[in-house]
Amino acid sequence: MLDLTVIILTKDESLHIARCLENIRKIAKQVYVVDSFSTDGTQDIARSLGAEVVEHEWPGNQAEQFNWALENLQITSEWIMRIDADEYLLPELIDELKVKLPYIDKDINGIIFNRRHIFLDRWMKWGIYPVKMLRTFRRGHAECEQRLMDEHIVLTQGRTIDFENDFCDHNLNNISWFCKKHVDYAVREAAEMLDLEYGLSHAQYTNGVLSQQALEKRSKKLRYAKKPLFWRSAAYFLYRYILKGGWRDGKEGFIFAFIQGWWYRTLVDAKIYEIKKKCNDDPERIRQILVKEYGIKI
Repeated sequence: MLDLTVIILTKDESLHIARCLENIRKIAKQVYVVDSFSTDGTQDIARSLGAEVVEHEWPGNQAEQFNWALENLQITSEWIMRIDADEYLLPELIDELKVKLPYIDKDINGIIFNRRHIFLDRWMKWGIYPVKMLRTFRRGHAECEQRLMDEHIVLTQGRTIDFENDFCDHNLNNISWFCKKHVDYAVREAAEMLDLEYGLSHAQYTNGVLSQQALEKRSKKLRYAKKPLFWRSAAYFLYRYILKGGWRDGKEGFIFAFIQGWWYRTLVDAKIYEIKKKCNDDPERIRQILVKEYGIKI
């Protein structure tokens, strides 16, 4: 086993948790499932597969839950990995970790993996792949940044290294679930876009070290926020589906790019439009609406 602890945040993940645990227990000496009082038996499945289950009330976002885990779990390993219940490592990445992790230079505190999306059982190879994410780090040298959306693990010191191989985001729920998830995301994304436009929080999102791809993504998001409502969502879909080759992924690729690229982004813009119409571009009124109607405090 590697000197590695894996942390998985869960809430009603009985559909995925066994696959995830059977995958990562091949390499991790300790696995924590931080559960938010699931009602579908997630905890029992996790315990049966050797994970230590800790119950903690959901604080409202993944960043707070993960940082709570870092501060309160009895972690003794040198390395920590974050993985979601609907994710798993490909065999090539497992082999790469076995070969490289014990010998990484001391000034390297974070490891970046490629994430591939599996949608309707097909790899979305075009459009957005690869998404590079810092998912493994030395204990005491990283935390999850506090954001409404698109939060990343950031290093507090040291530098990162890129591994060659992939982990998969492969959710087994149906398209209705996928759409509902994005409806829930849309409010938080709208709040973050309004924050970018009006400076509602008057704060920097992170003081840590982001990966180069994450920095580029943030820069693109700032530029996107300045583009006209509704036009930008259509342009983003065309960029992903046509220019980035999403059409090559067949019918699944079209559905994925349409829901995530056009429909979702249009929903975000519609929510922004609705809030602005109620508030007449008054930042204080926008803050009040976000708290009163959506429970989002900025």
